[in-house]
Amino acid sequence: MAASSLSAHADDDKAKIAERMTAASEVIEQIMATPDKAIPGSILAGAHCVVVIPSYKKGAFVVGAQYGQGVATCRTPSGKWSAPVCVQLAGGSVGFQIGGQATDLVLIAMNQKGLQDMLKNKVKLGADAAAAAGPVGRNAQAGTDWKLNAEFLSYSRSKGLFAGIDLDGTVLSQNQECTRTLYSADISYKAILDGNTPTPTEARPFVRTVAKYFVAAKDAKDK
Repeated sequence: MAASSLSAHADDDKAKIAERMTAASEVIEQIMATPDKAIPGSILAGAHCVVVIPSYKKGAFVVGAQYGQGVATCRTPSGKWSAPVCVQLAGGSVGFQIGGQATDLVLIAMNQKGLQDMLKNKVKLGADAAAAAGPVGRNAQAGTDWKLNAEFLSYSRSKGLFAGIDLDGTVLSQNQECTRTLYSADISYKAILDGNTPTPTEARPFVRTVAKYFVAAKDAKDK
């Protein structure tokens, strides 16, 4: 009986993670639906990792606590996108509010150091890793400071509005418990994000959505 109850609880947890994956896919689709205000193709093409922290209505996203749960994937040496890991973002003075509303957040690691920071247990944005509000739109200039210095670019979306956001002071860290639940095993973040782990069924739509935009942008840039 106890084993049955434990199994049901694990299934519930996995269902919540699957819901978060679906929400993360929707965030990317909605952001990219308006090209004039979307993440520029030059950034999509150069991205090493993508973190999406969707807003939740049922307590999974607590605005007052400036805390959110999300999912991350990285580009592998073959050019494909890795199976995802579960992450969390907490703290900071700006947090997850625009006019008091919860927002969807996207973080993009723009270089190899940003990718390595993703493989650590946790990284403090603005201290351990330089972060900047990312540019938006078709004509975003490529030669600005963010291109030279930022390891992570940050974006937010609230009530349909999409813009860069200052996340200095927030801490991006692994959610080992949710990652363990997703894979039904203890697998290191490095093994997953390096592309050495098959993508779970629940996560395939999210990885496909990332590839839809990020791989296409890189292919277009390489032509």
